[in-house]
Amino acid sequence: MAERFERHRQPWTSDEVQKLLTLAKKGMPLKAIAKALTRSEESVKERAKQDGLSIAKLR
Repeated sequence: MAERFERHRQPWTSDEVQKLLTLAKKGMPLKAIAKALTRSEESVKERAKQDGLSIAKLR
């Protein structure tokens, strides 16, 4: 259980921000982006909001 929160509240690196930007522009869903960045969906959503990015929502 301890390993689950290993990255808890880690600051975003510029590489991660670039990857987020790239994946969001490709239209990837939130879940896939979160998995690719090994971050929580909530964390990705917050960062995208800060950067003014829109993430595709699956329906």
